[in-house]
Amino acid sequence: MVSSSCISLLDLASGNMMNFSQAPRALPRIMTVPGIISDIDGDGTNDGNSDAPSTVKKIIVSNFLPLNAQKDLKSGKWSFSFDEDSLLLQMKDGFSENTEVVYVGSLRVDVDTSEQEEVSQQLLEEFNCVPTFIPSEIYKNFYHGFCKHHLWPLFHYMLPMCPDHGNRFDRLLWQSYVSTNKIFADKVMEVINSEEDYVWVHDYHLMVLPTFLRKRFNRIKLGFFLHSPFPSSEIYRTLPVRDEILKALLNADLIGFHTFDYARHFLSCCSRMLGLNYESKRGHIGLEYFGRTVYIKILPVGIHMGRVESALNHPSSSIKVKEIQKQFKGKRLVVGVDDMDIFKGISLKLLAMEHLLQQNSGLWGKIVLVQIVNPARSSGKAVQEAKMEAHTITKRINDTFGFPGYEPVVLIDRHVPFCEKTAYFALAECCIVNAVRDGMNLIPYKYIVCRQGTPKMDEALGVASGSRHTSSLVVSEFTGCSPSLSGAIRVNPWDIEAVANALNVAINMPDLEKQLRHEKHYRFVSSHDVAYWARSFMQDLTRACEDHYSKRCWGIGFGLNFRILSLSPSFRKLSNDYIISAYKRTSKRAIFLDYDGTVVAQTSIPKTPSPEVISVLNNLCSDPRNNVFIVSGRGKKSLSDWFAQCENLGIAAEHGYFMRWSGMSDWETRSLAADFDWKNIAEPVMKLYTEATDGSYIETKESALVWHHQDADPDFGSCQAKELLDHLENVLANDPVVVKRGQNIIEVKPQGVTKGFVAEKVLSSMIANGKPPDFVLCIGDDRSDEDMFESMSNTAYGSSLPSAPAIFACTVGQKPSKARYYLDDTVDVLALLQCLADASNSKSSGTETQVSSDNVV
Repeated sequence: MVSSSCISLLDLASGNMMNFSQAPRALPRIMTVPGIISDIDGDGTNDGNSDAPSTVKKIIVSNFLPLNAQKDLKSGKWSFSFDEDSLLLQMKDGFSENTEVVYVGSLRVDVDTSEQEEVSQQLLEEFNCVPTFIPSEIYKNFYHGFCKHHLWPLFHYMLPMCPDHGNRFDRLLWQSYVSTNKIFADKVMEVINSEEDYVWVHDYHLMVLPTFLRKRFNRIKLGFFLHSPFPSSEIYRTLPVRDEILKALLNADLIGFHTFDYARHFLSCCSRMLGLNYESKRGHIGLEYFGRTVYIKILPVGIHMGRVESALNHPSSSIKVKEIQKQFKGKRLVVGVDDMDIFKGISLKLLAMEHLLQQNSGLWGKIVLVQIVNPARSSGKAVQEAKMEAHTITKRINDTFGFPGYEPVVLIDRHVPFCEKTAYFALAECCIVNAVRDGMNLIPYKYIVCRQGTPKMDEALGVASGSRHTSSLVVSEFTGCSPSLSGAIRVNPWDIEAVANALNVAINMPDLEKQLRHEKHYRFVSSHDVAYWARSFMQDLTRACEDHYSKRCWGIGFGLNFRILSLSPSFRKLSNDYIISAYKRTSKRAIFLDYDGTVVAQTSIPKTPSPEVISVLNNLCSDPRNNVFIVSGRGKKSLSDWFAQCENLGIAAEHGYFMRWSGMSDWETRSLAADFDWKNIAEPVMKLYTEATDGSYIETKESALVWHHQDADPDFGSCQAKELLDHLENVLANDPVVVKRGQNIIEVKPQGVTKGFVAEKVLSSMIANGKPPDFVLCIGDDRSDEDMFESMSNTAYGSSLPSAPAIFACTVGQKPSKARYYLDDTVDVLALLQCLADASNSKSSGTETQVSSDNVV
């Protein structure tokens, strides 16, 4: 089913936005072996350009290219140069020298349509850059519309509660966002040689780009890094296109975040909205998504040390230092550098400075806050109001606490060259970053390096060679850099008194403490620079893509719901035709079926079997060649009542503790010690967790206790289940029971009671009665069924049978399993069982001899 947003996207692109015209489409797959579908990529040459020699490249994709552009008005010629301050350019230091890097992105200037081809050729030849020329109206809706008025505020926890505070969702802007991402994908297609190339996509402007790229190259090596915060699920879920964006991001192999908080929020959204669970694999967090493992990378970006140090050594920096020293002679400097943005907390910082002066009259005339305001990156009423408020507060502070020759706050509202900023950093005793929400913020890192200085800067400052350096930081706890700066004074920017107190502590801190904090910070910043960040990300991306060619891939889904189904060559979808062929050739069959999640959907509210299930099972049981068993963890009473109409159906209840061969047979009990005193220990523990976990409940069986948490909060329920598992294992360590975790359950049951025992007993009984099975089918969906898959194979293959039986171990859903086959869901299971029942009916109608009921074990 195509969502309304996808329909709109298809309309936008004259038919289908997901089709690429740059390369021929892959040949359709064919069935090469009964029951096995051939690889979507055929011989692995799904690159559209397999004959050309391929050079592995790193393709960096971002909204803007790392270029400066200027047009000579007289000659009309364009001139371009690399932007040395661009993170995209600086990250090349993390790659080997012989690595070819290609940049894909937009220019910050408009280029006339008639000049675009010439400019594209020039940028590719001279700078290895591929410009994306977006039509002006689409780009306006994309960048200034959807990115800046929807995603940026939302990712910074700002909701459009009313028209005066944010813009409501506009599907036209969303369509422009997707169209722009499609154009970026087209440009990547022009320069990618094969699926050996690595593609690294940056930031929230291009979050649906992974889907377009994965659609074209199923095995593309694709990483994504988000440079902004990722909001909590309560905020993110308000976005009408939340699922489309999450699914698009999951088409990457590696997704990077600055902090664990951002990654945790993303994982929580995947859990709550898509039902995906994650786990840590040898220190790496991974999400299982349709057979692929999408890895999560947590590493804050660093700065370019050489760039900062070269600015410190620049003559203009030394000159500026002397000017500032003269201007603020005898004053103690506190510096802040922020974009003019509503999230930077500039006004809150100024209010904290005002409170500091109010509470400490001894600081009048001795302390100065130099607040540098970078030009705003976006326009709007909110930005203008923030700017006006900052100037108003500054004037009030200076009027109240200033006097001739002294202004407590110096607000520099203009473009400030980097060399001038380094001069302020080098002189300031303290740096304050007071953002209410910020993805990363590298200002503290640059400040620390500037305070460390260089021999030339030390000379300009009049600092003796070999002197130990100091610095102090006041950092908002809502910035991405905060977790990595453990020596900083962390503050809540909204608590003005606390920020004022932190400033007071920072400037009055003993020199030795300042030295120790500074040295700790400098060791981290210097070792975790931008090169380290880029190198670490690419190493993890390489590792994440290692198994690309060890699996078979299928592209499924329409529009932005497209994803790749990736499976091991030994794990295949069970073909109805294949199993029916084996079914018809055999006459001594054993069929084992799990109940919940197999013949009845886990999400089904009524847990009783449907009339369709009863009918299919009765048809299968009516064939005397079949031995059909329902093997469930449910109690015997429920199963007896539900399947009362199926007289020939065998039932194993409570994972095989109780078992009967047909509706007319008595229940047999597993011959184990009937001591259930352990329940008196386990049940009170379970009750504690039930009372503390809303939505959970206890199921009491004759042989077991089960704690269910499927109706609890996904994150909290999973956390509580882990704690309960550890708790029960500790208190029951000396009892003859096992504590197991299943799908949304924790179960305590006697040792030796498994579904595998049921399969072993039925198959052994058939062999002992001279009717060794020649066909075995087992279908289940959770961990308890894995025992049945294993036992079934061991019993059938381990016995001295005249010929090996046809064994079909099948799990429901694509996930790691001991089963060789899978079916997608309960609908597929019932369809398969119906096909088998039809095959029995068609065969039995042509058979004159009716096998007696004594053949049924």
